[in-house]
Order: sequence, then structure tokens, then C-alpha cells
Amino acid sequence: MSETPKPLDMRYDGAPRRSQKAEKDWLDHVWSFFSSVKVGVWLIVLTLVGAAIGSVYPQEEAFLSPPGLDYYAERYGTLGKWYYLLGFSHTYTSWWFQLLVLMLGTSIVVASLDRGVPLYKALKKQKPDRTVDFLRRQALSYETDLPFDAASGEEAARRADELEAALKKLRYRTSRAGNAVLGEKNRWSRWGPYVNHVGLIIFLLIILVRTLPGFTLEEYVSVLEGDTVPIPGTNYYVKNEKFTAEFYDNEELRGQFREEQRLVPKLYKTEAVLYECIDRCGTSAPELVEVKRGDILVNQPMEYRGLSVYQFGYEATPQIRSVTVTLNDKETGEAHGPFTLKTHDPDLAYEAGPYKLRLVNYYPEFALDANGQPTTTSAATPNAPAYIFQITGPDLPEEGASYLYFPREIDKVRFNQDAINAAVGIGNKFEIAAGGMENVEIAQFTSTLTARKDLTVPYLLVGGAICMLGLVMGFYWQHRRIWVRIDGNRLTLGAHTNKNWHGMKRETAKLFELVGLEPAAALSAGTKEREST
Repeated sequence: MSETPKPLDMRYDGAPRRSQKAEKDWLDHVWSFFSSVKVGVWLIVLTLVGAAIGSVYPQEEAFLSPPGLDYYAERYGTLGKWYYLLGFSHTYTSWWFQLLVLMLGTSIVVASLDRGVPLYKALKKQKPDRTVDFLRRQALSYETDLPFDAASGEEAARRADELEAALKKLRYRTSRAGNAVLGEKNRWSRWGPYVNHVGLIIFLLIILVRTLPGFTLEEYVSVLEGDTVPIPGTNYYVKNEKFTAEFYDNEELRGQFREEQRLVPKLYKTEAVLYECIDRCGTSAPELVEVKRGDILVNQPMEYRGLSVYQFGYEATPQIRSVTVTLNDKETGEAHGPFTLKTHDPDLAYEAGPYKLRLVNYYPEFALDANGQPTTTSAATPNAPAYIFQITGPDLPEEGASYLYFPREIDKVRFNQDAINAAVGIGNKFEIAAGGMENVEIAQFTSTLTARKDLTVPYLLVGGAICMLGLVMGFYWQHRRIWVRIDGNRLTLGAHTNKNWHGMKRETAKLFELVGLEPAAALSAGTKEREST
């Protein structure tokens, strides 16, 4: 072995890179900027710092209703106030963070092309017949005279055959030109960093794509027990059949919780049904098909075709859902019916024995306007439901008689139901009554659910898998090449690897053993080693 003072730079086998051009135009300067490893490192650092800043306090997107300046100022003080004013409360969707991600992705692409293209060209043109000077200037080189007549071409060819066979035995792919042999293995490992870059580029692209509509979904829906509501942005509906909230007894609590005697939840559970709308979606009468039913608990979502429905919270909102009543004759005591009145989308016609009732008006939250006319302060929430019927039947005028009915006793008193019916209706003859609380269906809770769907997750997993593949390729395998040529009876060997020079020396020693040379003597002269990528 001979130590060469100036080994060749084998990183790209001498192939030129665009970023190293001597004369550059403005485009070359931009290319050189983004291909710089130093610039890439700085962009990584700045992106990580930006991501860290965004995690200091909760982002606005994490709230059901995005909070404003007051929230951050009251909860986090002066730092929280400036955190909001500087725009850090929406870091990940801010223009500067997206620009950093875009610049980092550009740097990875340009750096990969700047190095990968020359590397590909260099490795594609591997020649076994390299000059003696080329072999001598490898970091690992060896020369010796073989024990046969220099003029014996047949012996030189035989020795070249032995070297080629030995390289194949060491699992090298060989190529040959005369008495020059090239052995190469694991060339594909040189592409490990570039495969890793492909995974990173996919990852960064997904980060940018996630901000576009249609790729991710996160919607909050509040569903009263018994209600079915649409999930915005999808063709799915969810029904809250029953909500259960259980709390720890005070005896089960310890420490501060027990002293404060606060309610600590033990279980939140929504018994839910998921429907898919197949027709008339978005109308008051959609055609729904049940696709899944089950319990939704905290951290145990209902999942269907990529849609996950999580338990987010709840609110105690006792509301009458329906009341089953009868039409009672005050004079005879006879009860006609029963029939059921719903507080959401009630039917328009009812029958109670020989009497027919037509719903003229329904007010979910009955009130009187400035002119004393009936109105409703809420079109959806039945906080004070009221029904106005037109009743026809025996002993009643042909055009019928009106009747105002409040299911809640407090509303009957507040709005003088009996007096109104006696004055303008048939309150003296008939009465609509429920009979008891067993005939009243009450929804106690409104469950808040979070519907999430992320179409980018599979691509993130693919990007992560590609990254790992690139790391494994680069870390656990090395690209090794051995050139051997025989001129007369003079053998010259040059070897190169992109890493693990000790392994390269051991493999070269094994080659010497297979062809009958003394590896100890061959390596005793020493080598000059260096790592190159």
C-alpha cells in the first residue's frame, strides 16, 4: 500500500455542479443560494423556531369559537397580549411560516438536483479501464509486481479472471475492459439522502396543502338528545340518541378536588347514529341511510371511512322534545286521544276521537311583540313552546274554534292561557292536557361533537416511510468500488467507499486472500482514509 498525498475528490467523480460555476447570472446566484447546505440548515432552524413559537400558547384554530385579544390578555397576561398582536396565535397558517416552509422545500429540491444530477451522470458512466494515476490517487491504493513474466499476456489475463471471480464472490457487480476490472456494490445506497429528501418534500407539500379547503375537515356540531343534525362540509348526519354524564362522588375524590367539592367528570358518552344523505341533502327532509351506530366517548371516536367523530363537550339544556296529550271535555270529563305534539317540526293535523285539530301556528319560544301580537324569539330552541289549533267536530262551529296550548305550566300562567282561550276560543268547554310528567319527553343534554377528516394522513405516512427508507439506505449500506488493472506483470488497485473505510480495508484484504496475495503485507504500508459523500 502507498499513501497518496492528494487523493481525488470522488464525491461526484469530478462531475461539475451548477452552483460551482465560475461565471454566474442572476438565476445561477438564486440557484447557488438555495443549493447551499448552510442556507438549508438556517431555514430548518428558523422553521423549527417558528413552530416552537406557535406551540407556546394555544392556536386560535384549537377553539370552537376563535378567541380574541381579551382571552390571551386575561389568561396569559402581557405576553399573551403581544402573542396575539404579533399574530403568533395563528402561526401555522401565517404567511411567514408558510413562506419558510416553501423556502425550505425549495432548498431541499434545488440542493438535491444540484448534487443528484452530477452524481447520476458520474455513476452512470463507470469505466473499468481507469488510468494508473487515477488508481494511485484513490484513498485506498496498492501496487505490486506479480510473479510471472511481464510479456506473458495469457498469465495477465488469467490473473484478471481470478480477480473478477474473487470480486463476484464478494458480491460485487463486475465490468471488464481487457485486463482492467471494476467491482462495484451497493450503488443504490448513494441515493439514500435523495430518497430521504423526496420524503421530506412530500411532507412539506402536505403541510402547505393542508391549509387549502377540501383536504382537511374539523367541524363542531351541537346535538340535542333526540336530534339529527348535518355535519358541515360532508354528506353525513349524526343523531344523538342519548347523552350520559357521570361524575365522581365526593368520597371518591382526593386532595383539592374533595375540598372544593367540585363536580369531576367520570364519563361523557353520546349514544350516536351516523347517517349518510343520499338525496335531498341540505333540505328539511333529507333521505338518510344509517351507516354506523355506537358510543362516542372521550378519546374513543366513532370512525367511518376516514371520518372521525369525537366527544368534545356537553351542556345541560333541558328541553321538551314531545308531549303526549288528550283533548278533555270539561263538561262530561271524557278524554279524546291521545296524540303527540313534537317541539321540533310538529305535525300539522291531529285526530282526537270525533274531533280534528289543525295546527295553525307554532312558536318554539313564544313571546308578544310591541303590538301585543304573538311571535317567537327563537326559531329552533323550544324554550317556551306554544301551539295554536283550529278544532272542528261535534257541537263546534262549522269553521271550528281556536285553542292556545302551552306544554309548560309556567308558560300557561305567564301568558294567561286559560283566560285567552276563554275569551277567544273554547277554553270553557275543552282542555288539552298531558296528565302527568310520564307523558312528557325531555332532552336533558346537548352534546358537542368534533367531526374530523384528514385526507392528507396517508400521504404523510408515505412521506415518513420514504424518509425512513432513505435513512436506512444511507446509514446501513455503503457504495464500494474496487478498480484493478494489470499492465504486464504490474498490478495496480484503487478502492473507494463513501463511508466505513475500515470495512473497505477488510474487504480489500479478503480480495487479496482469494487471489493468493498477502493481505497483511499489502496493508502494512498504510492508507490515507477520508469520508466523502
